[in-house]
Amino acid sequence: MPVMKTTLPPDLPDKLPAVGASPAPAMCVEPDASRKRCFEPVLDANTRLLMLGSLPGEKSLALQEYYGNRQNAFWRLMSAVLGVELVELAYAARLQTLLDHGVGLWDVVAEAQRPGSLDSAIRQRDDNDLPGLLARHPAIRAIGFNGGTAAKLGLKVLGEQAARYQIFTLPSSSPAYTLSYPEKALQWLRLQQAARGAA
Repeated sequence: MPVMKTTLPPDLPDKLPAVGASPAPAMCVEPDASRKRCFEPVLDANTRLLMLGSLPGEKSLALQEYYGNRQNAFWRLMSAVLGVELVELAYAARLQTLLDHGVGLWDVVAEAQRPGSLDSAIRQRDDNDLPGLLARHPAIRAIGFNGGTAAKLGLKVLGEQAARYQIFTLPSSSPAYTLSYPEKALQWLRLQQAARGAA
């Protein structure tokens, strides 16, 4: 299982030394169009709330941005959680704002076979080393899973270690999950306590 390196986009200053023995490209997609690879984690020594998705969708991979699909409500939901407007910011500024509020991003699945963007199509997956990442970032106290697939797979990867953290299983921000935005926001706002602790 590959060890991921903590990196940010080139236009965003790095806040930590690189984690991991071997350098790797910040973000990449497998040559096989149906074999998808996650992005690098975005977090630093001050991260206390780690938000975990399943695996980036097609539009996110094409843009090389977390939650790049403009119909995905992630940035709108996190704006409500943090009380800071994120949607209108440039991508690098969004990431920096999350870091400034103690919030990190990553995905549970490192790479997988998946035609299209639906979690239900994920096959032959390799999971990320979540326990290793958490061990290197002891300030993390809470984990938010963006969607049922991320929660199911992530809790399996964490095993007994999950009991060390405050766990939030949230409705997916994806447009494929058709719960209304107000209903999603009501549940995502539970993150505010963890986010206040992270600030």
